[in-house]
Amino acid sequence: MTAIRIHAIEPRSRANGPGVRFVVWFQGCTLGCPGCFNPATHVGDPADPALVGTTLADVVAQLDASSATGLSLSGGEPLQQPDAAIALLDAARARGLSTLAFSGYTLAEIRAQPRGPDVLARLDVLIDGRYVASERIGSGLRGSANQQIQLLTDRHTRAEVLATPVAEIRIGPTGELVLTGVDPLKRRGLE
Repeated sequence: MTAIRIHAIEPRSRANGPGVRFVVWFQGCTLGCPGCFNPATHVGDPADPALVGTTLADVVAQLDASSATGLSLSGGEPLQQPDAAIALLDAARARGLSTLAFSGYTLAEIRAQPRGPDVLARLDVLIDGRYVASERIGSGLRGSANQQIQLLTDRHTRAEVLATPVAEIRIGPTGELVLTGVDPLKRRGLE
């Protein structure tokens, strides 16, 4: 059973890719991009087996219950848990779902990683590159202007990706506010 160290799951999001997305935020990132808006996902080295995680079966059961049309991987850094990312992407593909990942690594860096090509082969869309706070744009699924939209299959168009809402606010089952997207607070007077 593949263990996955995750930070959070959002079962139905429209701000994390085209359509209705099941979003998995991986826990752990060693890239340390200054100004990252998900710093809570950085805690813990993703390679540390002592980190508490969940199982692929648990996450897939939630995916099956979600009625999402796609899977989005975010983080933290999904490419720092490549086996878990591959297992989730395979589960999504087996269900006919589209696949998208956000990564701080560039496409070239991912291709050079031992399991990188295996992850890329399972993705429809990759948003790549480290977040650069001085180049912040918060639109089209890109946090900063240096990040690229990589269409790896013809399942989605650039226009579909660019039309993704920049933010969403949802009230969770226990009354908590859930904010997601590439611009959930900035430029809206909510910060």
